[in-house]
Amino acid sequence: MNTRAKRGLITDWWWSVDRWFLAAFLTLMIGGLVLSFAASPPVAEKLGLDPFHFVKRHGVFLIPSIAAMIATSMLTARGIRRVALLLLGASIVLMIGALFFGMEVKGARRWIEIGPLTIQPSEFMKPAFVVICAWLFAEKSRRADIPGNLFAIILLFIVTALLVAQPDLGQTMLTAGAWSGLFFMAGMPWLWIAALGTIGVVGFLSAYFVFPHVASRIDRFMTGEGDTFQTDTAREAIMRGGWLGQGPGEGTVKRLLPDSHTDFAFSVIAEEFGIVTCMLLASIFCFIVIRGLSVAFAQRDPFARLAISGLVFLFGLQSIINMSVNLQLMPAKGMTLPFISYGGSSMLAIAISAGFILALTRKKPENSSQTDRLMDRTIALSGA
Repeated sequence: MNTRAKRGLITDWWWSVDRWFLAAFLTLMIGGLVLSFAASPPVAEKLGLDPFHFVKRHGVFLIPSIAAMIATSMLTARGIRRVALLLLGASIVLMIGALFFGMEVKGARRWIEIGPLTIQPSEFMKPAFVVICAWLFAEKSRRADIPGNLFAIILLFIVTALLVAQPDLGQTMLTAGAWSGLFFMAGMPWLWIAALGTIGVVGFLSAYFVFPHVASRIDRFMTGEGDTFQTDTAREAIMRGGWLGQGPGEGTVKRLLPDSHTDFAFSVIAEEFGIVTCMLLASIFCFIVIRGLSVAFAQRDPFARLAISGLVFLFGLQSIINMSVNLQLMPAKGMTLPFISYGGSSMLAIAISAGFILALTRKKPENSSQTDRLMDRTIALSGA
């Protein structure tokens, strides 16, 4: 029997893990499975599949995702850096391979088939990229002779170049945004920030003029003209739901949405469960980001501080982009809602991100309360 005085691996993890974070992540995971019953059956029926095809697959993806989150949450800071480095290297190799050998969907090469699995390597690249950049920035703050900033900038250009080549401008913006937040929190000079900001603006304008689909989406968003079927239907679903929704399974507008189980799951939730449920869901995302930043700022280790901040910023920014698209506050992008939208690669990659956050926010022995230490001593003496 495990006690506080004689801890095993699981017991030690349980007493040190941030249970608020753990509860929030598990709530989103289980909630995503429950909500998939509303969002995915219409799409499955259109494709001639079993109505609960995507629900079953969502459940299958959920099991290894929870396992991956728990496993990574048991790592040390050094273990996280090693896993992130391996994951980043493998993701970059697979992203390059996808450009040449990957399956093409709607003109984009973002997926690669490995046996029976279809993987989107860029999803796994994101948390690993944030962790490695946080480590580079932290090493630069410790030793001025280490070119951590330069390596982080080079890594950013490599990753964004691969994303643009796919092309995946949504993930490019998300990755660059998370990197920019890290860069700012690392205390970089304003001159560097201004220079990189200028490069970002130039890159955005270039994307508008080089990629027709980017220009088309922005033009449709600004003018409201052209094919705005998905965004208009998503807005109608939200308005139809009202405060409390039409009820589980009673949504009708959702049946018209081609991507109701992925990019527009938030609109389906609004139609069937109401704006109140959407507000509760948004509050969970907000809680994760705010708690993550507050815990990060209390960290003494620069790497932990930057990595936690970067990971929750990545998590929050992706959530904001997805919900903003559903609310017609941004042009349409292919961005999943963390743990809610259907997608095996996305769910597993976000679970790894959550595991990294849980690992980095675990209580350190020196941070244990005096009461806990006295309790440990008492139990140890009583068993002697």
